[in-house]
Amino acid sequence: MATENLSPALRTPASSRPYAKAKPGYGKRCAPDQRLPRSDDFALLPERERYIAGYVDRLPDGAAMDIKSLAKNLPLYGQMAVASALKALGVAGHLRHVRCLAGEGDQVRWVTRTFWSRTAHDNEWWDAFLTVEDSGSAPDSVAIASSPEAETPAPSLAPSPVPRETASALAVPQQRTPESVQEQRSPAYLALAQLGRDEPRLALSAADCAVLEELAGAWLARGVNTDYLTHALTSGLPDRVDSPVGFVRRRLLDKIPPSLPAAPATSAPGTPVRRLMVECTECGAPGRPEALPDGLCLPCRTPAPDAASDTALGTALGEPPAGRDIRALVGNLRDLLRAD
Repeated sequence: MATENLSPALRTPASSRPYAKAKPGYGKRCAPDQRLPRSDDFALLPERERYIAGYVDRLPDGAAMDIKSLAKNLPLYGQMAVASALKALGVAGHLRHVRCLAGEGDQVRWVTRTFWSRTAHDNEWWDAFLTVEDSGSAPDSVAIASSPEAETPAPSLAPSPVPRETASALAVPQQRTPESVQEQRSPAYLALAQLGRDEPRLALSAADCAVLEELAGAWLARGVNTDYLTHALTSGLPDRVDSPVGFVRRRLLDKIPPSLPAAPATSAPGTPVRRLMVECTECGAPGRPEALPDGLCLPCRTPAPDAASDTALGTALGEPPAGRDIRALVGNLRDLLRAD
């Protein structure tokens, strides 16, 4: 007598190794309206997504949610597989990448967070939740203050005594050095120069940085900071980048964010200042919640015609598909959510 195979999904790794913590203000945030954990929480997802969702669900708030950190702690899957799984989990209604303001006073900055929900929700729920989060949220100074890096005591305003042997040296005017010249570089140039240290595949020369400086400066002129610029340029990289300068130029042109008001004073009286924007799970492009259904921007939601035709041809010839259609895999989940 045949029996149904009820073997459980692959177990996610035990939490014995310390999880990677995000920078203060960044990382995972649990969304509300979640049911208690159950053994079948992610039973409707494919095996890979079920495995990664189980691991992410057990991470505490503030844990790192970037692709590199997750792949380092998930031995069965690499960075490309993790990136595809996060995209699928976003379409399935379990997560949204969000860029929001954090800080206080003049120390406000944009940070990237991942709102996670064990219970899958449809686009209408996420739009409503993020709209409320935007209208009612203030810059999160608590998370920043709780960081050991933020607990450094403020410097004293009293002048410190100067040793006699160094008094004459301090009286000599500081000479112009290569370091002082470097400090005069624009933030856009410095962000490009730092790319190679953060991601070796995007190492740029001094001449490359000078050529791309104006394009990167256009991003900063639209209200984003250098952290956001770096994240947009380094996320979702292919395994090999043959021409870093060409690759970065293409991303600077294709993924430039929309223009935002330079200052709240230009807004009409009574118009709330936006403190939150959703990021595309695939490419990181920012936008309003309703403009990114399933957590994806329009280019990432629309498959390339050549790729679609190649997949159809391979299927007709009996060849296994090179990749899975994310929307086809989880499209039925939204119908199940509405049925509930």
